[in-house]
Amino acid sequence: MSNTLPTAPTSTAAQRASWLPLIVVVLTQIQASFAVNALTVSMQGITSDLDTPATSVGTAITAGTFSMAAFILLGAKVGARFGTRKVFQIAVGIHAAAMACVALSLSPAMLFIAQASSGAVIALIAPALTVFIATNYKDEQQARAIGLLAAAIPAAGVLALLIAGTFATTIGWRYSFGLMVLLGAVNLLLSFRLKDVPTQPNLKIDWTGAITAAIAIILLSFGFSGLSTWGVWFATDQAPFDIVGLSPAPILILLGLIAGQLFFKWIRRRQDAKRSRIFDLRVLASSSELAVTACMGLMLFVGTAANFLIPLYMQMVQGLSGIETSFSIIPYTLSIFLASTFVAFLYPKFPPRTIAQAGFVVVAGALVLLAFTIRNDWGQIIVVLGLILLGLGQGAIVALVFNTLLSAVPKHLAGDVGAWRGLVHNLSGSVGIAVASAFAVGMLASLIASGAAAHPEVSDDLISKVNISDANFMTNEQLEATIGDRAGSPAELAAAIEVNAEARLRALQYSLLGLAGLALLAIVPAGGMPGRMRGTCPNNLNRMIPTRWIRTPWTPPRKGPEQ
Repeated sequence: MSNTLPTAPTSTAAQRASWLPLIVVVLTQIQASFAVNALTVSMQGITSDLDTPATSVGTAITAGTFSMAAFILLGAKVGARFGTRKVFQIAVGIHAAAMACVALSLSPAMLFIAQASSGAVIALIAPALTVFIATNYKDEQQARAIGLLAAAIPAAGVLALLIAGTFATTIGWRYSFGLMVLLGAVNLLLSFRLKDVPTQPNLKIDWTGAITAAIAIILLSFGFSGLSTWGVWFATDQAPFDIVGLSPAPILILLGLIAGQLFFKWIRRRQDAKRSRIFDLRVLASSSELAVTACMGLMLFVGTAANFLIPLYMQMVQGLSGIETSFSIIPYTLSIFLASTFVAFLYPKFPPRTIAQAGFVVVAGALVLLAFTIRNDWGQIIVVLGLILLGLGQGAIVALVFNTLLSAVPKHLAGDVGAWRGLVHNLSGSVGIAVASAFAVGMLASLIASGAAAHPEVSDDLISKVNISDANFMTNEQLEATIGDRAGSPAELAAAIEVNAEARLRALQYSLLGLAGLALLAIVPAGGMPGRMRGTCPNNLNRMIPTRWIRTPWTPPRKGPEQ
C-alpha cells in the first residue's frame, strides 16, 4: 500500500493570491514596531524637550507594551464580532492619531497617555494581521507571508535606527512620529482594498475571561519587570512598597500565576459548556501545539534576554554611546530579518521539528561563541559572526513556530493564534529581560565580593563604604565617580576598578552561557513539534510534504454493497 495521496490537478497560477494584503500587513507591523523603537532612539531629545528624566520615557514604553498584552485576547474577539477589516481600520486610525499626539506632546503625561493608547489599539491590530494572512494565503504563500510578518519587526528596528536616529540629531525627534502618522494614513487607504472577512454577529464576548486575563497579564508583567529594581526576594529602596520586608515583585508574580490558573479554569468550563470564551483552547488542543508554544516562549525569552545583554556589554564594557550601540547590532538585526524571510524555503525539505532543533543548536552555539570571545574590542570578526549566527537561528525559529501554529488550526481561529502569539511574545520578552537583568546583577555582586577578597589592595573599609549588594553595571568612569574620595589611595582605586571590570565581563559571560544552556534545553520541546505543516496538506501534499514524513494509519475496509 502506498503512503502517497493523489494530488489534485490544480493550477499554481490560479492559487496565487494578490500580495496587496501582505503589503498592508507588513507596513502596519512596521508602523506599530517603529513607534516603540523610535521612542528608545529619541530618548535624549524627548527628555530635553519635555524636561523629564529618561525613566519617564521608559514608563511610557512599558505602558504601551502592557496595554497591548493585557487587551490582545479581547482584541481578537472584538475583530471577530464586529468585522476584522472594520476594527482594523478604526485601530490603525487611532494609532495614527496617538502618534500625532506623541509628536505634539507638551508634557510627560501627554506622552504617557498617547503611548498607552497606541498599545491598546495594537491589541486590535495584531490579531487582524494574522487573520488577513490566513484568509488570503495558503501553502507556500502563507509560509512566506508569515516569514515577512516576523521579519517586519527587526526591519522596523533598523528603520527606526536609521530614520529616527537621523531625525533626532538633525531636524528633531518629533518628525519620526509625524512620519508614522503618514504611514498610518497610507495603511488606512490601502485597507479599503482588502476583502471583508466574514463576521460572527452572534459571538458574545466573554468579559469575565477578558478581565481575568488582563489582571493576570498585568500582575505578571509588573512583577517580572520589577525583579531587578524592586528586589528578587527582599525589597530594595526603589520598591514602591513592601510586605514585612519582602519585595512586591515575587508577590505580584505569584498573584499573576494564580489569576492565570483561574483564567484557564474558566475557559475550560466555558468550552465544556459550549459557550463563547475569550480564547479558544483548540489553538492548544494537542501536545504538538503546546510544544510549539514552549519553543516560541523559550526562543523569545532567550532572544530578548540576549538583546538586552549585548547592548549592556557594548555600553558598560566598551563605553559605546546609544547610537553607536544601535549601529553595532545592525548585523544581528539584519540576520533576524533575513532568516525570518527565507526560512520558508526550508519547509518543503525538512520537517518543523528538525528546523527548530537545528535552530536552537545554532542559537546555543552562537551564545557560547559570544561568551568566550567578547572582550573590549567589538571589531573582532568572530564576535560579529556570533551575532549573525544568533540572529539567523532566532529569526528562523520565531517565523517557524508562528507558521506551524497557524497551519494547525482552522482559519476562523486565526485571530486567536495572532492574539496568543502577541501574548507569548510580550510576556516572554518581559520575563527574559527581567530574569537576565536580575541574574546578571546578582552574579556581578557575587563576583565583585570574591574579587575584592582576592585583592588585598582593596581595604575592608572601602568595601563597607560601597554596598556590594547594591552593585550594578557601571563603566570605569562611573565607578570612579561613585567611589570618589572614599578610596584610601590611587592604588586602591585602581584595584577597585580592575575588580569591577573583571567582574562585569565575567557576569555577562556567565549570563550568555546560561542562555546557551536554556537554548539547548529547548531542543526537548522542539522534538515534540509536528512532522509537517498541517495546513499545507489538502491541495499540494505531494509537492510540499515528502511522503516519509507522513504516517498513514491503517483503516479496515467498510462493509457494504460494492460500488
